[in-house]
Amino acid sequence: MNDIVFLPAYQLAKMIRDRQVSSLEVLEAYLQQITQYNPTINAIITLDIENARQRAKTADEALAKGEIWGKLHGVPVTVKDCYETAGMRTTCGYKGLSDYIPQHNATVVSRICNAGAIILGKTNLALLASDMQTNSDFGRTNNPWNLAYTVGGSSGGSAAAVAAGLSPLDLCSGMGGSGRIPAHFCGVFGMKPTENRVSMAGAWATPLEGDRGLQYMYTAGAMTRSIADLKLWLSLVEGADGRFWQVPPVHSEAVDARSLKEYRIAWSDGFGDVPVSTEVRTAIEQLVNTIAGHGCIVEKANPSPFDFTGAIETCSELIGAWMSTRLIPQLPLLRDNVRRLISGGSVVKSSLRGTRFNLKQYASAMARRSSFTTQMEQFLCNYDAWICPTVAFPAFGHQPVGQPINIDGQQVNYLLGGVAYTAVFTLTGHPVVVIPIGQTVTLPIGIQMVTRRWHDMQLLHIAEKMTQVTETYQRPPGY
Repeated sequence: MNDIVFLPAYQLAKMIRDRQVSSLEVLEAYLQQITQYNPTINAIITLDIENARQRAKTADEALAKGEIWGKLHGVPVTVKDCYETAGMRTTCGYKGLSDYIPQHNATVVSRICNAGAIILGKTNLALLASDMQTNSDFGRTNNPWNLAYTVGGSSGGSAAAVAAGLSPLDLCSGMGGSGRIPAHFCGVFGMKPTENRVSMAGAWATPLEGDRGLQYMYTAGAMTRSIADLKLWLSLVEGADGRFWQVPPVHSEAVDARSLKEYRIAWSDGFGDVPVSTEVRTAIEQLVNTIAGHGCIVEKANPSPFDFTGAIETCSELIGAWMSTRLIPQLPLLRDNVRRLISGGSVVKSSLRGTRFNLKQYASAMARRSSFTTQMEQFLCNYDAWICPTVAFPAFGHQPVGQPINIDGQQVNYLLGGVAYTAVFTLTGHPVVVIPIGQTVTLPIGIQMVTRRWHDMQLLHIAEKMTQVTETYQRPPGY
């Protein structure tokens, strides 16, 4: 049964519907995998075994009567522990919420459940989603590829669970790069949809909500082992939600299903001031050569003019403004992290500046955001997609918060090194999919693929075509 836990969610769902395997058998296979590997990885910090087993039994009974709940009927999934889950604790990685049991599900959780999924448990994250390593009050999450290395953050438990076969699909989230960084570090697929394509209602524990007036750039996401599962996830969770008025009705998107050789792809092995490691640069060049060899039109290009440093600083300022309203009661908890992160340079300093914004300064930052978004959209209109680094380096060994990152002998500020290639698209709200494209000697490497806003399904189609000619998800050794 070990191989079952590495099948994609859509295939598990089909096997359950076809009665090749029961929902309960699939669940028990995952519980066995979790029992064996989670103690050393610490990806899942809350398990709901009793309720999961009961729902799996009910799913099998419903199927025997000819009832199908939805496209994920009887499939167990996990949820990042910032999303509210009715009847199951939501901690945001903070022990002060150890006993907080929400009364309602987040919208994305409800929609996955309405499609027939079974919520197996909650995955670990950085304390209050405040770091690019996953070290919460519930312990550190270790990378399945090498336990001495980080999984990234803040959605580190999400990526580790999917990579190690503890879950076929995890509902994650992200702002600066919380979903994309761990996907790259752990060798799984990840997605950040166009901003406001998916509701964020209930995406943060209610006791920590504070003023909901500044909600932007924060997006839902998913970790999977296939592009097909990302397509399925997006189709299930997108669309208007009365709890989150910013989200429009389901976007009618006509996918241009051409072959790979008919697409025009831009690519870059670096932009801005943060250097890219030789290993990451080499992997990107190999990918580009591979798709070019299959007839794809490729062109090395960056948007110009585009102030990448200014975009990252603007993103950081707006995140700071958001935190100052949403996390006011928790800011003292982050004081030690902030003290250590100060050495992270412009990213942290810009965030702190944003926490002190007056209305005029906030409006100015939003105007800059609009300008950056326009510039990026104009650039992407020339291509079907753009390939660029996710992070400038592969996963690094566990280290203290704020300690500089070594990139080919060059010391780079801790937080800037992590978000330099993700924060830009957080700011502009463009859809991004992370694709694993290979490994170093011991660690995975993934790239970001970006396209125009509201062309998410088209992006996933191109990504799927690309995975047919390149390396994709690989099981970590020993699992």
